[in-house]
Amino acid sequence: MLESYVTPILMSYVNRYIKNLKPSDLQLSLWGGDVVLSKLELKLDVLEQELKLPFTFLSGHIHELRIHVPWTKLGSEPVVITINTMECILKLKDGLQDDHESCGSSSTNRSATENTKSSMKPRRIQQATPTDPDLPPGYVQSLIRRVVNNVNIVINNLILKYVEDDIVLSVNITSAECYTVDEFWDRAFMDISATDLVLRKVINFSDCTVCLDKRNASGKIEFYQDPLLYKCSFRTRLHFTYDNLNSKMPSVIKIHTLVESLKLSITDQQLPMFIRIMQLGVALYYGEIGSFKDGEIEDLSCHTKDILGSTPGEGEIGIDVQYPTQYKTPEFYAQQDDEQSQGWVSWAWSFVPAIVSYDDGEDDYLGNDTVSALHQHKAQMLKDPIVSIGFYCTKATVTFKLTEMQAESSYYSPQKVKSKEVICWEQEGTTIEALMMGDPFFDCQIGFVGCRAMCLKGIMGVKDFEENMNRYDAEACFFICGENLSTKGLTYLTNSLFDYRSPENNGIRAEFILNAAHHKETYTEIAGMQRFGAFYMDYLYTMESSGGKAPGNQQDLPSAKSEDLGNIQEKSTKSLVVGPLDLRLDSSSVHRILKMIVCALEHEYEPYSRLKPDIVDENKSIPNTEEIATLEEYIPTRLTCVTILKCTVTVFMAEFNLLGHLLPVIMGEKNSSSFMSATNFQPLRPLPSIQILVDKINLEHSMPMYAEHLVHTVSSLSQPSDNLLHNCYAHCYLKIFGFQAGLTSLASKGTHCLPVPLIPSFSIAIYGKLLKLPMCWTKRSQVPLNEYIFELPNLTIQATRAQTLLLQAIYQSWSHTGDIGSVVNEALMTDIFQTSGVKSKNPLPTLEGSIQNVELKYCSTSLVKCASGTVGSIKICAKAPGENGKEKLIPLIQGPSDTKDLHSSKWLNESRKPESLLAPDLIAFTMQIPQSVDYCHNSDDVVQLFSYVQLQDPI
Repeated sequence: MLESYVTPILMSYVNRYIKNLKPSDLQLSLWGGDVVLSKLELKLDVLEQELKLPFTFLSGHIHELRIHVPWTKLGSEPVVITINTMECILKLKDGLQDDHESCGSSSTNRSATENTKSSMKPRRIQQATPTDPDLPPGYVQSLIRRVVNNVNIVINNLILKYVEDDIVLSVNITSAECYTVDEFWDRAFMDISATDLVLRKVINFSDCTVCLDKRNASGKIEFYQDPLLYKCSFRTRLHFTYDNLNSKMPSVIKIHTLVESLKLSITDQQLPMFIRIMQLGVALYYGEIGSFKDGEIEDLSCHTKDILGSTPGEGEIGIDVQYPTQYKTPEFYAQQDDEQSQGWVSWAWSFVPAIVSYDDGEDDYLGNDTVSALHQHKAQMLKDPIVSIGFYCTKATVTFKLTEMQAESSYYSPQKVKSKEVICWEQEGTTIEALMMGDPFFDCQIGFVGCRAMCLKGIMGVKDFEENMNRYDAEACFFICGENLSTKGLTYLTNSLFDYRSPENNGIRAEFILNAAHHKETYTEIAGMQRFGAFYMDYLYTMESSGGKAPGNQQDLPSAKSEDLGNIQEKSTKSLVVGPLDLRLDSSSVHRILKMIVCALEHEYEPYSRLKPDIVDENKSIPNTEEIATLEEYIPTRLTCVTILKCTVTVFMAEFNLLGHLLPVIMGEKNSSSFMSATNFQPLRPLPSIQILVDKINLEHSMPMYAEHLVHTVSSLSQPSDNLLHNCYAHCYLKIFGFQAGLTSLASKGTHCLPVPLIPSFSIAIYGKLLKLPMCWTKRSQVPLNEYIFELPNLTIQATRAQTLLLQAIYQSWSHTGDIGSVVNEALMTDIFQTSGVKSKNPLPTLEGSIQNVELKYCSTSLVKCASGTVGSIKICAKAPGENGKEKLIPLIQGPSDTKDLHSSKWLNESRKPESLLAPDLIAFTMQIPQSVDYCHNSDDVVQLFSYVQLQDPI
């Protein structure tokens, strides 16, 4: 009978995770076709043992569980598992003891696991015995595969809660359903075949609500905040591709989620808690939970491997995932070695292929020991699958609100929390994609098409954007970046499962770029901007052996010994590109941004981890010649590149100034409760401003991936090479192209006048390097601790007296409180901003200063600080209106210059330049200052204080 094969599978899962079930009653109900179980308690210890999460389950129960098995149509209708109201409450594990439990199972856990094994083994053997000899093994294999591939899971009212300190985070999903679909993503009863080795599934989530509230000391929530996310629906598509019918797992796995509209709401009280949750995720990723404490010693490799779960990524190598075969019951998982530590990410990774797994059918005729040995041997032969995970959002909105207590009309009525929207962030065409293939390759790309930020209503008592202010929409928007979806199209969905042009939606097997060189050639900055337009980030991590092949299993690498650094060639590259952006800093936007910062700082949460003190090992061993040669050949590094294109920043004159209430709070000088309401707001028009334009900003940062072990190794060498010393530094290179600034003004209709130039376009370059772990180099006084280089080819600044007064007024509006309207009068604005197309009758004199070929250097060691620099030329002159409309040039300071014709009146009216590029610099200086005076007096070495300045003929 089919029941003898299907019933044990369903019973084993139910009995494993649910308490106090009678197997006999469950078996009889299953044979009847329907099972209804009510008020079920979950086995929390079993969940914690299997999940190995850094969380503890406080409670978990299921209100109702329904299982429908269509015995008469098992080959054409799905088995439906329905869960009505499931609730789980979790919290972070307390103390270091729970962290050590994840490195190795405690005796209690092992005994419980062994009891589970012993109780399950006899039942598995008895229930797996075939009772119908007429059913051939091939038929059983095919039937079980079809049943498993088409199981429908429905969860109604899923509630998950996480509690920590005063934080209560709850997720409520009204309905979630997972089912199998056809090539058109319509519900169907499907199975893989020789002609179509693909299995597709869909998971629909309806009305997802996320709440973040604060509880008091007794654990009760006094005031409920607005939900972070309210009734959001989204759908997930899963696409599994197999190499052949006998494949034990998919070779390609795609899991993509699409959200049409995502509306987030964060209040001032929720912001610190939200940041705390984000910090928790980062701490879990980097394995910082339960880090070192004073007087305690912890096994770093065990801790990192268990908490982090050996996530594929930089510096995290060693996922020895034993992928399950195509169908395994929980009894088989119980036979695995439970003492082997496995992190929470590894657990999630290993269960991805289990979603669509099925068995050979022949395993039921073999003993458990034979099956275990056979499957372990097959798992070693399996290659890592290609996994693609994507999240796509058409439009996302994040609204920041300020809350205040509001009392009811009755004296005895409870107070209520009233929220007011003050700032809104809108984003279109968001994409988050991750592509991985085991340990050797991991890539994450994030981008969005366009975004903007807007001011809403009032802030700190100033009603600047209330409905009765009648201000233009352009004034409310203070940040714009990228394009609109209406003009860009659906490029953010390119090659996703929601793109009708993708290979999977056209019956073609997708091809993936898994080579670092090919990836770099394909996903360039230009390609990222063409797809998105506003923001694009590409994080690529690759790992290859010294022979050029990807390593298989490198469990020992997280220990990061010095000799391992060259055996495995790791590369980590982060590229970030920001498209054309326009940032407007006026009183409304600046006060709202600073208010958010103040709200984010109003908490008393302890950090999840603190920086470890750098300890120098005095007994470190000197590496041998082979280890040094390996380091010389290759040292893994992390490279980060940031590019900003076409940046416009406009700083307006402050229309109101309450920075005196905000900045002290940010600096930690006082509490924000001392704030007083501001006076009525009256907009000032025309509103002068400083406008800064930048063509391109490029920032590159590189540092060694394993700095601590590299520095300990290199610092122990008597004469390290320049290459090894170079890699012991963190390097930063900043280049700014086409920087220019001018004055402009905002008219009453929200339009800007043409900018009046103050600083013509120029470029600049800054380089710096910082020695990692400087305490390891105390005996190497000649090794520079840091070094900085500044290069400026040319810089010109020009301004009239009226422009200087306006610049002073803009500065004072931000630095002082008070009325600035009297300073900016109509006559001053008229002198600065001429009417377009009208030539001024009386042009104002202009003061202009320029400097060329500036190069400054700074370097410091443990003994001395050194600074040097050169200045090619300097010119300061006045431009006054002359005869016939020509400008008259009056030089004030200029050099270097040939002064042999100084007595001639003609010399004063000419603009002079250096004779050639090889002309001597105007100023050259060098300065050295000892770091420690006591050391200089007590040392036999002589440290000189040297200062040299050379000046070439200025006048």
